[in-house]
This record gives sequence, C-alpha cells and structure tokens, in this order.
Amino acid sequence: MAREPIYLTRDGLEKIKDDLQYLKDVRRQEISDYMGSAIADGDIRESAAYDDARQQQSANEARIADLEEIIARATVVERKEGDDVITLGAHIVLEDDGGKERKVRLVGTHEADLLNQLISDESPIGRLLVGRRAGDSIEHGPHTYKITDVSYG
Repeated sequence: MAREPIYLTRDGLEKIKDDLQYLKDVRRQEISDYMGSAIADGDIRESAAYDDARQQQSANEARIADLEEIIARATVVERKEGDDVITLGAHIVLEDDGGKERKVRLVGTHEADLLNQLISDESPIGRLLVGRRAGDSIEHGPHTYKITDVSYG
C-alpha cells in the first residue's frame, strides 16, 4: 500500500530534520546519562528515576520514528515562478468584514502553529485559501475575509 505524501514547506522540512538531529544526538545522550545515574543509585527494580528514564527513552524513540516517517514521506511544495495562486509557504494578509487585518502563513499540517500564525493547508480556513489569489474573498463561518496580499519568501 502506497503511503500518502506529507506536504511541507522547505523551512518546515529543515526544522523537522533539525528536531530529529537534536533528538538523536543530544536528547538520547541526556536520557542515557540520566538512566546511568539511576542505575548507579542502586536497585533498579524499585527506582522511580530509572522508570522515568525508561519512559523518556521510549517517548524519545517514538518521536524519532515519527519524524523519520515524516521525512521519508515529505514532499516539499515549491511555488511555480509567476504563479500568483496561494499554496504552501504563502504569506497572506486577510481583512475581515470589520476592516481588521490578520497576517498568516500557509504551511503543511506538521508545521502548523496557531500562536505564530502558521495555519495548516488542511485546516478549514487553509482549505479555503489554497488556490485563491489576492483580491479574492472567502467565507469562513459568519465572517467574510478579503485576501489583500499574497507574498512568498
């Protein structure tokens, strides 16, 4: 069975690679050191520190496997030169029906971070934005938003 691609921006893929490298090179060693000190403290059968270290190790290895899977399935979406439609990586300025502006960046699901205005292309508003252009309007819930600017970079 073919695995579905995971669409990312180039920046998003690089961040995931950096996170993976950290987990492999730094976090693994930190957990190993913690586990070593728990073992050195004595009987590991009743050691809360050892149990904690094992749980951290398990969680770290699971996250490494997740990130490796994302990287293996990653497809970087690049904007075609001269194409002005919204796709991953677009910086978008939206104006609501009250005149208030909101700046967002459209990214892949694994990059989304609402606190930093990074919205997923698979979110309800993200789906409405894909393929639109500056000047278009979208309706989301009770609001209408006008796309006032689209840029990349």
